[in-house]
Amino acid sequence: MKRSFALLSQFAIGVIFGLGLIISGMTNPQKILQFLDLAGSWDPSLIFVMLGGILVSLAAFYLARKRTEAWFGGLVEWPKSSPIDRHLVIGSLLFGIGWGVAGFCPGPAIVALGSGHVKALVFTCMMLIGMLIYQQLGSQIKNRLH
Repeated sequence: MKRSFALLSQFAIGVIFGLGLIISGMTNPQKILQFLDLAGSWDPSLIFVMLGGILVSLAAFYLARKRTEAWFGGLVEWPKSSPIDRHLVIGSLLFGIGWGVAGFCPGPAIVALGSGHVKALVFTCMMLIGMLIYQQLGSQIKNRLH
């Protein structure tokens, strides 16, 4: 019973997240590109989406930090802090370039698949191919960066 409730709750959270992405315009690559176009037809409305997400996350993390057990059982494990290094900077640059070129980041692209965006399909396929390449060559790439 607890497992079924956990799965149902996770599904509902995913649906709410997806609806939030759609309502906010995050699944529209043109809106994203206009937000990133500071020298042209800049659309600052996504700042409010980001601020809303940050505020909700801050509250959620504040409450979660006080817990020793996850909502649906299991130990709460927090990642250890790591310094800003070359890997993080290069990964962030690649993410930003992909976001700026395509107008998608992973979450909104997957949601946009449901509405038939061909660009979202291409982006998601390329993202998955990139993940597979990194999975196969990741250790070689890390060694070259050191």
